[in-house]
Amino acid sequence: MTSLRMLARSVSVGSFSFPAAFLISSLSRSILAHNSRAFLAAISAIERDINGSLLGELEIWLPAERARLLRLSALAGPIDYMLKRWGDLARFVEDGRICLTNNAAERRPAWLFAGSDRGAERAAVVITLIITARLNEVDPQAWLADVFARIADLPQSRLHELLPWEWKQRATEPAVAKAA
Repeated sequence: MTSLRMLARSVSVGSFSFPAAFLISSLSRSILAHNSRAFLAAISAIERDINGSLLGELEIWLPAERARLLRLSALAGPIDYMLKRWGDLARFVEDGRICLTNNAAERRPAWLFAGSDRGAERAAVVITLIITARLNEVDPQAWLADVFARIADLPQSRLHELLPWEWKQRATEPAVAKAA
């Protein structure tokens, strides 16, 4: 019962008064954050140990394998490149902020590589249609499927009905109004 009375009390810090429960909650969150950071640091240390030992083995193995390759081998160039930059490659073991892979840079969508100017222009048109539909809170797949199904039979004077904001308005109209 004493602890409940303590939680109900207020604690004054300077000119501010806080309920004791708030301070205990804040303290538990900071302890949780501290413990989480400690666990992550421990995991990072384990990864550094594993990566460091594997990297050490690779540092011994690569030059030996490189010596067995012909000078003009397809693998010789990449191995030489890696060996010349070994210090930069191995830096990720000491600095946890450095990622061994370049996955973050490679998360670009594949459509960025259109293959030709004409392909890029077509991709830009399609992407513009999809984003316009999304900005108007319209499902791009449903909208484009309907547009492709109806566009050939629609007179030019009614093409505006296929615009996403017009299409959305028609799609949300009650069925009774459409029948009339």
